[in-house]
Amino acid sequence: MTGFWTRMAGRGPAEVVIAGVPVGPGSRVRLRPRAQADVFDLVLDGRVAVVESVEQDDEGAFHIAVTLDDDPGRDLGEARLPGHRFFYSIEEIEPLGEQDGRPAPGRVLVAGIGNVFLGDDGFGVEVARHLAGQAGVPGMEVVDFGIRGMDLAYALQRDYAGVVFVDAAPRGLAPGTLTVLDPELPDGAEASAPVETHGMDPVRVLRLARQLGRLPARVRIVCCEPASVEEEPFELSAPVRAMVGEAAGLVKSLVMEMIAESATPDARDPAPTVR
Repeated sequence: MTGFWTRMAGRGPAEVVIAGVPVGPGSRVRLRPRAQADVFDLVLDGRVAVVESVEQDDEGAFHIAVTLDDDPGRDLGEARLPGHRFFYSIEEIEPLGEQDGRPAPGRVLVAGIGNVFLGDDGFGVEVARHLAGQAGVPGMEVVDFGIRGMDLAYALQRDYAGVVFVDAAPRGLAPGTLTVLDPELPDGAEASAPVETHGMDPVRVLRLARQLGRLPARVRIVCCEPASVEEEPFELSAPVRAMVGEAAGLVKSLVMEMIAESATPDARDPAPTVR
């Protein structure tokens, strides 16, 4: 099994053409397993899936990594966990057509991050929950990543036009102050620093995402000045909690701005190199 994953580690092209239709991350396809050798082949035959990546093994063969379109645990597939992510050859993939199979333009990921057991550090998670309970912006996907930095780095490999991190960050301002940051990552050896398995540092997540092969073209961080990040109490402080709704509105505005920018003809360039 280890040998298989080693062979599959090579990332393939951005997209492949199947039956005349370009297929790449975000494309919707129908699964047509040929072998029918096990229960997964039988159950998944005819199911609609979303392409996560195109991989190429050491012999040059292409393999399409997919997650099921209706899988409530799709984010686990994006994190490359078995049982939620499946590989198929190009002969076993049926594109849904150029209109339905191509990724929808202008998708933006909103990533709520933070540790809910450290007081105000759970601000990003609370904003994500707040957004999930509201009418969304078309093209906006909200995910509570908590402290799952590795999962977030893998999620950024999808075809997002932008990502908005929501976090608590001390900047010496009054508690509850909201700030929008454009992250700048330095060059040098530090750029390859690993992501902590059970930690969440947005800068390190972005570095890992770049190393994996892709970063969204637009990145913003909405941060809130915390009053306390102590282990008790396990809740947001009053000034920080009061800003959850306002932060949600700010996030929506940023998402709409990113989607509008991505719709312009010259806005679909590859993601810039992170420095």
